[in-house]
Amino acid sequence: MLTDIDTGPTAALPLWRMSVPGRPLAGLTVLVVEDSRFASEAVRLLCLRSGARIRRADCLRSAARHLQTYRPAVVIVDLGLPDGDGAGLIRQMAASQPRVPVILGMSGDPDARDAAMQAGADDFLSKPVESLAGFQQTILASLPADARGPGLRVLPDAVIQPDASGLRDDLAHVADILSNAHDTAAIDYVARFLAGVARSAHDNALEAAATALAQDHQAGNALATDLARISGMVQDRLSRTAEM
Repeated sequence: MLTDIDTGPTAALPLWRMSVPGRPLAGLTVLVVEDSRFASEAVRLLCLRSGARIRRADCLRSAARHLQTYRPAVVIVDLGLPDGDGAGLIRQMAASQPRVPVILGMSGDPDARDAAMQAGADDFLSKPVESLAGFQQTILASLPADARGPGLRVLPDAVIQPDASGLRDDLAHVADILSNAHDTAAIDYVARFLAGVARSAHDNALEAAATALAQDHQAGNALATDLARISGMVQDRLSRTAEM
C-alpha cells in the first residue's frame, strides 16, 4: 500500500517556481522505477542536467518502500518490471490521495503507451529516453496547472548517452538469468528486458533477436535456437563492453 506524507496536491513542488535558468526542474524529486541500469543512468543524467534530484527503485517492492517514506514530485514507471506490471503501480498512484503530481509510464515497447495511459499516467516516455528537451517538456507539460509557472521556456537541444557500464551490468544480468532459467516466466522476462535494453542501446540486431524470442515463446514454439542465439549475442556484447 502506498502512503503519502504530504498534505496538498502540490506539496511535492515547493521549490519549483524558484528554478534557476537552464535547470527548469530544480526543486523537483524524480523517482524512476526501472530495472535496467542503462535506462536508469540515462534518466539520472537527464535529471542532473535539468536540476532535479533522482531516486531509483528497481522493482515494485522497492518502489513501495520509497513511496512509504517520501512523496516525489515525479514518478517514472517502466511497464515491464521483474516482480510485476508497472501499470498496476501507475493505477495505484493515480488513485491515491493526494495524488503524485506527475506520473509517467516508460517502455521500450511503444505499444505500451496505451496501457500506461489507461492506468492513469499523465504521459509516456518511449525508450531510448535521450532528448533533454523532450524529457523536460514532458514533465513540465504534465505538472499541475498552478505549478507550471508563466511564460515559455527555451529548452536545450541536447542528446544524453549514458556510458557503457550500465549496459554491461544489464547484459551480465541477462546472462546470469539465462544460465539459471528453469521456467517460462524467466524467459518471458528476459525477452522483454533485453528488448528494452537493446532499444536503448540502439542495437537493432539484439532487439530483433529478443523480439523473436518473445514471439516464439508466446506462440509455444521451440526456444532452443532462440536461446542459443540470444546467449551468444549477449556474450559477444559483454566482451565488447569490457573493452570500452
